[in-house]
Amino acid sequence: MKKLSSLLLALALVLSLCSVAFAADGIAPEDLKIGMVCIGNEDIGYDTAHLTGLRTAAENLGIPLDNITYKYDTPETAEAYDACVDLADHGCQIVFTNSYNHEPHTIQAAGEFPEVTFVAMTGDKAATSGLDNVKNAFNHTFESRYVSGVVAGMKLKELIDNDKLTEENYDADGNVKIGYVGAFPYAEVVSGYTAFFLGIRSIVENVHMDVRYTSSWSDEMLENEAAKTLLGSGCVIIGQHADTTGAPKAVQTAHEAGQEVYCVGYNISMLEAAPDCALTSAGNDWSVYYTHALQCMLDGTELETDWSAGYAEGANYIFPRNEGVVAEGTEERITEVQNAIIDGSLQVFDCSTFTVGGEHPTSAFPAYDTDGDFEPDTGEPIEDGIFYESTLRSAPYFALRIDGITELNADN
Repeated sequence: MKKLSSLLLALALVLSLCSVAFAADGIAPEDLKIGMVCIGNEDIGYDTAHLTGLRTAAENLGIPLDNITYKYDTPETAEAYDACVDLADHGCQIVFTNSYNHEPHTIQAAGEFPEVTFVAMTGDKAATSGLDNVKNAFNHTFESRYVSGVVAGMKLKELIDNDKLTEENYDADGNVKIGYVGAFPYAEVVSGYTAFFLGIRSIVENVHMDVRYTSSWSDEMLENEAAKTLLGSGCVIIGQHADTTGAPKAVQTAHEAGQEVYCVGYNISMLEAAPDCALTSAGNDWSVYYTHALQCMLDGTELETDWSAGYAEGANYIFPRNEGVVAEGTEERITEVQNAIIDGSLQVFDCSTFTVGGEHPTSAFPAYDTDGDFEPDTGEPIEDGIFYESTLRSAPYFALRIDGITELNADN
């Protein structure tokens, strides 16, 4: 019996070594098992974008869709750890989690399954985790935010030129009021709303933006109420970093009541929710990264610790515009701006275009506190007057609070 046990142990060791060798050489498409942990589900725009990207990548690479196992509606708690462990236990060779605070639980699971690759999408701790099997990835969403801001700016200029605004649409300094519904005051949100604001201001210089936080990634009622409050204060344009149609619906209701107001969405088209006033939405094509990640698994190539891409790689875009609602000349301006982003002649966070405390910033470090949003010893993101986002790590780290934007709590 002891000899049989020894033989079985030796056989198991051989099989294990063969498995490791095979993984190093690659995995056949039909044998690649994928796990996906979602903060929401198919009905949430953010999750829909990720799920569409993953499925598109799998189909293009010949990976059966049945090889993907999903964990929906997974909160940013220990439940995320349980989901990751369950997927690894069931043979997934790569596991993706798609929300920022899934990351600590993802890292915990990764420490227990060193043979499994874990990708914390939007995360920022892979490089400092001490684990080779933890990766981060994020698109240059700030680029599509900027372009969607240009669309909003074109509409705002048209309203101004046609004398459509009222006194309540201006603040005491003569700036047009615009608003933004944000989820949390994380760098990801700050980077996005700042890019949106700068896109608008590239067309209309005298604007001021109020940001109202909901403290939730996805809460239609809170997003609707935040938008209503912003509209009630005289905001003309409403942008969002929130996952439902709550804000656009509030804008549509106000528009139907006679207010000259418009909105820009995120992740999905908002034309159905706000047919008379949705201009466009900023979008991510997550299939670009998922294709890259899955191809690496098939090839037996290790994934980068941090991966990021934008317009140049096709990872960002804005949704089709609302014909008859967007301003004349918008398409031409979009093409011009997108091409400039791709060739590098336009830098979204060109420090000459904004100030912090009345001065053009030369260092990003004063903006960071001790909450762990960013590790300043990884390098200075401002070089030659440009704040280079998503180059020191994949996730956004733009945390500067620039002049012209006021952050408000949801209950203010």
